[in-house]
Amino acid sequence: MAVTAAMIKELRGLSGAGMSACKSALVETDGNMDAAFDILRKKGAATAEKKAGRIAAEGLSFPYITEDGKTAVVVEVNSETDFVAKNQKFQDYVLDVAKQAAGSEAADVDSLLKEAWISDSSKTVSEAHIEMVSTMGENLTIRRFERLTGDDSSLFVSYVHAGGKVAVLLEIAADVKNDNVVETGKNICMQIAAMSPKFVDRGEISEDFIAKEKAILIDQAKNDPKNASKPDNIIEKMIIGRLNKEFKEMCLVDQEYVRDDSMTVGKYVESVAKAEGGSVALKKFVRYETGQGIEKKNEDFAAEVAKVIG
Repeated sequence: MAVTAAMIKELRGLSGAGMSACKSALVETDGNMDAAFDILRKKGAATAEKKAGRIAAEGLSFPYITEDGKTAVVVEVNSETDFVAKNQKFQDYVLDVAKQAAGSEAADVDSLLKEAWISDSSKTVSEAHIEMVSTMGENLTIRRFERLTGDDSSLFVSYVHAGGKVAVLLEIAADVKNDNVVETGKNICMQIAAMSPKFVDRGEISEDFIAKEKAILIDQAKNDPKNASKPDNIIEKMIIGRLNKEFKEMCLVDQEYVRDDSMTVGKYVESVAKAEGGSVALKKFVRYETGQGIEKKNEDFAAEVAKVIG
């Protein structure tokens, strides 16, 4: 596959690595973006944090829970400017999109766009979206959504940070669903928003993911001049320690609880379950960060004004 300038630019935006390093990695992997990113990580030219931290496009991420509490959804709808994101019409539209996704069986955005619009069945979601684009006067995108369907034990709790910059949806399995358990869910949602875990616990981490992370850490260690004289078995022990530290940060229940760092999130949940005299367990969460992974066009307003005046 021919490596294009657009591919190099995309990889540079994801990794923070130099243009030449990105080009070399893409050539080496025949244009495979994920594999190229892994190569850059192994060479120390990129980090997973840089990839995860690319915050760009404007808009809103929004969670919605149905009145019966059986279904919950998180959606992200992007706009070009923060000005539109704060517009009440746009916010009402995002809520309608969330309601649409909650009542739908669509597995992806393309399928959702073909459905009859929840607010007016005479038009499709796509047609309603085009009308909203015209009303707002700038490009809008229904970027993604995730829907959770619960059972009798499920309690859904949500949290929105900074007016829709981050949205969190949490599913708790509990046989006690009082105000204290709901408050616990809110606290954990704030933890998820702040600390951005990838998994609920280590049981969710696949063997493939572990093997991939281990291989990357081994390559990083061997490429470090400080480890040049160390035998493989010593490097292996170093890597196990680093992996355990990584997984502690990645797994929600293993993270230090931000409101009381004397305990982990898992211990906090156990203490609540004991106090309420029932079972309380974290089942699943979804965390959306608006614009994550989208490269934002840099605008120089002063230069733009000067250009117009000139």
